[in-house]
Amino acid sequence: MKLSVILSAIFAVICFGVAITGFSSLGDITDPAQRSDGEGFALFWTFLGIVATAFGALGLWLLKTHKEES
Repeated sequence: MKLSVILSAIFAVICFGVAITGFSSLGDITDPAQRSDGEGFALFWTFLGIVATAFGALGLWLLKTHKEES
């Protein structure tokens, strides 16, 4: 379970990094169609980062509230 929390954090950082790169490169695009596609690409990676963060938080919550059964 700890490994899944760590891997989701790594995946979230990668996703947010790709999203930030996508959003920062939108200023260089002059074609409206390409700009719209680039914005959709960046928003998709932002969504993936949010999902990974949510699953990591869920895993962390499960680790904290798990009660050992004998």
